[in-house]
Amino acid sequence: MAVVQAGSGKVTLFSQKKRGGLTYRIPALLYLPPESAFLAFAEERSTPRDQDATFLVMRRGRKEGASVQWGPQEALTKAVLPKYRTMNPCPVYEKKSATVFLFFICVLDHVTTHYQILMGKNAVRLCYVFSKDGGRSWSQTIDLTEQMIGGNLKNWATFGVGPGHGVQLSSGRLVIPAYTYYIHKRCFCCFSFCCTKPHSFTLYSDDGGQNWARGQLLQSLRTTECQVAEVTHRDNRQVLYINARNSSRDHCRAEAFSLDDGFLFEGSFLCRELCEPPHGCQGSVVSFTPQPESSDLGRKEEGAKSTHLLGVCPSSASLKSNMSWLIFSHPTSRRKRVDLGIYLNTSPLERGCWKPPWVLNKGPSGYSDLAVCEEGKSLMFACLFECGVCSPYEEIAFQLFSDVELLKTVRETETCMDSPLKARRT
Repeated sequence: MAVVQAGSGKVTLFSQKKRGGLTYRIPALLYLPPESAFLAFAEERSTPRDQDATFLVMRRGRKEGASVQWGPQEALTKAVLPKYRTMNPCPVYEKKSATVFLFFICVLDHVTTHYQILMGKNAVRLCYVFSKDGGRSWSQTIDLTEQMIGGNLKNWATFGVGPGHGVQLSSGRLVIPAYTYYIHKRCFCCFSFCCTKPHSFTLYSDDGGQNWARGQLLQSLRTTECQVAEVTHRDNRQVLYINARNSSRDHCRAEAFSLDDGFLFEGSFLCRELCEPPHGCQGSVVSFTPQPESSDLGRKEEGAKSTHLLGVCPSSASLKSNMSWLIFSHPTSRRKRVDLGIYLNTSPLERGCWKPPWVLNKGPSGYSDLAVCEEGKSLMFACLFECGVCSPYEEIAFQLFSDVELLKTVRETETCMDSPLKARRT
């Protein structure tokens, strides 16, 4: 049984058996407050390649104070469709019914994403399973493809969910981040890739997961893998923030906001503070309410001017500790997938307020997923991430850290940074 304690570094949960052989990829992490338990998910693959994914696996971790004890690995044999491979785990927890919904996609065996985009022939099904006992047992697979996409499927070259976690909003709505490669028009030639563009969107449920609908596509940028987090506006309205992988050559992340709980995201923009390596990489974002003693870190210098992304200049009241903050995990290099960083944003509704990253994992690093543990006055974070010595895909590791550790490291990083990054924020 693996044991990890806050501040003690990472612990390996899923490990590659041999280079080029059995591999675990695409981490997803969910925290269950009533049980003080983590559910860690990943894809098992016969090789590191996407087309060699097989099924999902899971480990359950029991949190006791500042430590987590992990149980054995389990294969999720219910989360399958015959002749399909299971990919992109994306769990969400519904608090009222204490139900875990695990969304994923099932992709026809041996059919690659590139082939689907090139030919404009979708080979993906949208599916989920659910658990009423904290992930100890699961329902049979439920296929939502026809209900959610229906006749539009002919224009979806391919699609995916997450990967990573979904969220339950303060309104009770469940939100699953997703993306599609949409065929905007059919070409006369046999290939569709020139008329196909990627767009992020959300799936949502307002009745505890009984019925699901989908929001509108994020149009202005080429966005794919994404995650969402709910943040609080200065007048206590809730705003849904989306952070997405950007497939253009700008080498930075895409951001946008929704005022209607994720049906429509408006005013998307590129975030220069959050870089993308070549071809991009998935990243994770969560929101949290900072402890009162941490609020001084979020106060702006007197007289500083910021551009509020919802068209309203922030007042001093907007900087108080009842406002949401964000953290984001992602490789920090623009050249390759290395040095997984944790970025902090103390003013999420203002442009350019991401602080310099704390490098959580030095060296090869890939996909990641974050979780927040808020228990009374205790605030902790967890990160499940791909890493290795020679490749980012050698293992999936877990690390637990406190808000105190995060803020201390962020302050130290800011102190060591040169002025150009700060100058760009003003």
